[in-house]
Amino acid sequence: MSSTVIPIAAESAARQRHRQQPKGRRVDASTLAEVRTLVGEGPHRRDLLIEHLHRLNDHFGQLGTSHLAALAQLMNLPQAEVFEVASFYHHFDVVHEDAAGAVPAPPLLTVRVCGSLSCSLAGADGLLQKLPALLGADVRVIPAPCIGRCEQAPAVVVHQHPLARATPDSVQAAVRAGLRQARLPAATRLADYVAQGGYALLADCLAGRRSVDEIMRTMESSGLRGLGGAGFPAGRKWRIVMNEPAPRRLVVNIDEGEPGTFKDRVLLETEPHRFLEGLFIAAWAIGAAGVHVYLRDEYHGARALLQAELAALRAHPPVPGLPEVDLRRGAGAYICGEESALIESLEGKRGLPRLRPPYVAQAGLFGRPTLVHNLETLYWVRELLDTGARHFAAQGRRGRQGLRRFSVSGRVREPGLKLAPAGITLNELITEHCGGLLPGHELYAYLPGGASGGILPAGLADLPLDFDTLQPHGCFIGSAAVVVLTKSATHWDRATDAARNLVRFFEDESCGQCTPCRVGTAKMRALIESPRWDAALLADLSQVMRDASICGLGQAAPNPVDCVLRYFADELETA
Repeated sequence: MSSTVIPIAAESAARQRHRQQPKGRRVDASTLAEVRTLVGEGPHRRDLLIEHLHRLNDHFGQLGTSHLAALAQLMNLPQAEVFEVASFYHHFDVVHEDAAGAVPAPPLLTVRVCGSLSCSLAGADGLLQKLPALLGADVRVIPAPCIGRCEQAPAVVVHQHPLARATPDSVQAAVRAGLRQARLPAATRLADYVAQGGYALLADCLAGRRSVDEIMRTMESSGLRGLGGAGFPAGRKWRIVMNEPAPRRLVVNIDEGEPGTFKDRVLLETEPHRFLEGLFIAAWAIGAAGVHVYLRDEYHGARALLQAELAALRAHPPVPGLPEVDLRRGAGAYICGEESALIESLEGKRGLPRLRPPYVAQAGLFGRPTLVHNLETLYWVRELLDTGARHFAAQGRRGRQGLRRFSVSGRVREPGLKLAPAGITLNELITEHCGGLLPGHELYAYLPGGASGGILPAGLADLPLDFDTLQPHGCFIGSAAVVVLTKSATHWDRATDAARNLVRFFEDESCGQCTPCRVGTAKMRALIESPRWDAALLADLSQVMRDASICGLGQAAPNPVDCVLRYFADELETA
């Protein structure tokens, strides 16, 4: 009996030891040590996976599978899970070893050419064709989705160095000059902000001279709505989260990836502390136990600035008791602008939108009630509380309340970020704030709310640009990203071409989680490549995507196509 039992017991023990070893490829000691040196001794929490991937990708210029396996072992994660996160995001270059175990060398330099609608109008397609031969085989030239510099179109990024209004000559000169890193923006720094009265309002809040009830009354009566796209009343959102059990969290969404949108970048690059003071007041008001900022990876200069100013706040706090700000770096995924996908990314996962309910105000980051705002919404907090809700509400036109910041790009003389009254029309915006159209140009069409906001004809350029006014026309204001299309003696910005550009963007940026969006965007792109569109089939596909997609990407992706069929059918071939 004993001679039978002992081998069975030994075999069982061997199997147990085998199960305790991680699945996947074996990790050699030198690779593990190399990865540990780069990411540090800890912490190696699950939510830091993307931060660790950035360190490896920045150092090696890519992510080899051996290093991914070592990182998985260091973090005690399945290798498949680390690989699927790394391969989900555009800015991680995952490469495989060859049969001999060698990793292909990364390109010496990568040049990204923005292919968004605004940059395409300004000649990005020509740049993309000319640059590979001009820069040589050692430089990788690739198309990129919107990089948040639409007012500087065509925009190019040489490694991390952005070039405004790029030409073949300027890109070649930047490469030859060795320009690689983004410059630090010329912003208002901490000492100057404090000298101008900055953080006095926060000090009043923390000292009890301003009460939470007073702050909430101002926020709710001002009519301020979330300015990231959805337009939910900001004060009501604060109240909902405040009524949830502690601990609560505050998350700032600066992952503005909507083509045409760049306002958060401009505000951050000019007055970072006005935003930070609003952030600290919101955190105090809702009793946030954690403050987290998610900044899109394309904003390298803004990230360096924000890191420097947060360090200055730690070294010289203008008021005691400031919460620590957890600054996280996105990795190139438009879907992470959706709040629940952003939270998934903050937790170190793929940016897949969550099914709701529960809503993030109930169960958000790490399962806790979470207030999510974009930068501009928090940027308004100090001004609202300084001047009062009545003053803000009185600024609008045509019965609307407040002010709006519009990201304006396309065929205008003076593109850029424009502060204008709510309820202003496109014609007024162009005339009063953009210096008019380009010489010899006639307004043909416009996007009132970025890629997902639809396309309207010039005949509807006197509609108020505000929440709840454009929906009857098949559009919405969203993040107030306005792209202007025109006609002239030498060109015609066709709405059909704009729709093709936008649908290609949505197809590339779909996270792939749900079939209506994953398959629908690809099918819609294929259908509209033809000069003749099947209107009935497109309408059916559009309805399915709106009804069945999990999040706003799939639900809004058909808007450009629907608008072309509704307003620009004369551009299409007829049977």
